[in-house]
Amino acid sequence: MELKTFKDLDFSDFWDDTEYSLKNYVENEPTDEQISLIEKELGFKLPASYIELMKLHNGGKPKNCCYPTTERTSWADDHVALTVIMGIGRTKSYSLCGSVGSQFMIDEWGYPETGVLICNCPSAGHDMIMLDYSKCGKDGEPEVVHIDQECDYKKTFLAKDFETFIRGLVSSDMYDISEQDLLSPS
Repeated sequence: MELKTFKDLDFSDFWDDTEYSLKNYVENEPTDEQISLIEKELGFKLPASYIELMKLHNGGKPKNCCYPTTERTSWADDHVALTVIMGIGRTKSYSLCGSVGSQFMIDEWGYPETGVLICNCPSAGHDMIMLDYSKCGKDGEPEVVHIDQECDYKKTFLAKDFETFIRGLVSSDMYDISEQDLLSPS
């Protein structure tokens, strides 16, 4: 598949394809018909960059699973973490229309109806990453935001669009504090 959006990005080492991840997160490649049905069900047009990435690898855990922030969230002072990018489908629990997908989190957990929840975070539902259509309308190019259920659904801006979000993911190693740092005298 020739990439249009991510043509200069190498995805050969992007995904953490453990047996668990493949079994629980990764859907089959979505068809155009399936994408259209999912968009209709969700009520939002999915960004072209998201669709392109899902046609390459439909959901899963990225190796670089952190995104820097300029403000504190319930997760950390300077970043958010994610466990999975939801694929386009219904068969995996953590796909867009899966049993614990976007609409479930809106209906059962009270997340805002202003977009599509696309990434789970390590908190198991207490914070998530969303495509936020509140500024662009249901057919526009959504921003990517972190939604913090524990802080009255506070939105933290992450990226102007999904492509920028993917390009900005960094390794969790950037935020690890080594034992040596903890042992060093101040």
